[in-house]
Amino acid sequence: MREIAYYEAKLEALSEIMAADHRVHLMGGTFLSLSPRRGLFQKIAAQYPDRVVSPPISELGFCGLAIGAAMAGLRPIVDLSTGSFIYEAWPQVVNEAANAFYMSGGQTRAPLVFHLFHGIRGAGAAQHSHSPQAMLWNCPGLEIVLPASPRDVKGLLKTAVSSPNPTIFVDHVQLLEIRGPVPDGDEEIPFGQAEVKRIGGDVTVIATSLEVQRSLAVAEKLAGEGIEVEVVDPRTLVPLDFATLLASVEKTGRVVIVDQCHRSCGVAAELAARIAEEGFDKLKAPIRRVATPDVPIPFSPPLEEFITPSESRIAEAIRAALR
Repeated sequence: MREIAYYEAKLEALSEIMAADHRVHLMGGTFLSLSPRRGLFQKIAAQYPDRVVSPPISELGFCGLAIGAAMAGLRPIVDLSTGSFIYEAWPQVVNEAANAFYMSGGQTRAPLVFHLFHGIRGAGAAQHSHSPQAMLWNCPGLEIVLPASPRDVKGLLKTAVSSPNPTIFVDHVQLLEIRGPVPDGDEEIPFGQAEVKRIGGDVTVIATSLEVQRSLAVAEKLAGEGIEVEVVDPRTLVPLDFATLLASVEKTGRVVIVDQCHRSCGVAAELAARIAEEGFDKLKAPIRRVATPDVPIPFSPPLEEFITPSESRIAEAIRAALR
């Protein structure tokens, strides 16, 4: 095991994937976000000049090109950068890639990865702070991945590229500097396997992406007050390991769901509905959600902080569930 940063683990995965499979091509140049990490990415681009392309800013066009390339036998990784940019390619992603296998009677595959940065990142404002994973979850045919640690980003990216299905790989820029242990070997993390990141018996916190790290920080603080929080990370929405989530809820009897999608029709809303349907009799208290209010994300730092699913809001929801 080595302790490295999230962005380093992600870079390692990309480098090893490119070296192992000549079918993998990368479209886009912000895979590791902005400088200083961009220089590390450029080393890979220089190593594979014929397999790394920086296309014009036309998401509809280059996503369509990548889907066609995937159908023809390549395995593209399409870097859409900011999450909201996938809206520009919506017809290609949700109406072509997602439907290819079903509408061809299983004769056509579209094995590619759409990579994007979601969420409230700091002064991204309304057009650069979207979390589209719930909308994409509403489109059958797409696998959806939300890593939250260096180990997960490396292992899940390798699985995503080897998957026969179109995969949405959802990152968060505020995770890039997070450090954690990563195995030395070539580890692929299977889709559909949630992970209990922290064991506890008082309340379950189901969190995704950056909110996993915030929830772990809150759990550590509350442990000093004698409150034992169990933190569960689904890691993938499609496929969803609901059995692990429900088992934790049945164990504690209380659940808080933390996610950066908007409150209405978001990831937290869907998980709350499923828990209410299948585990209502196990609950000792109402389900609590910590999500982004149904407003455009403001540019103003104080207003942005007010609507963010922050550590203080998570702690408040946990205490409310325990009352």
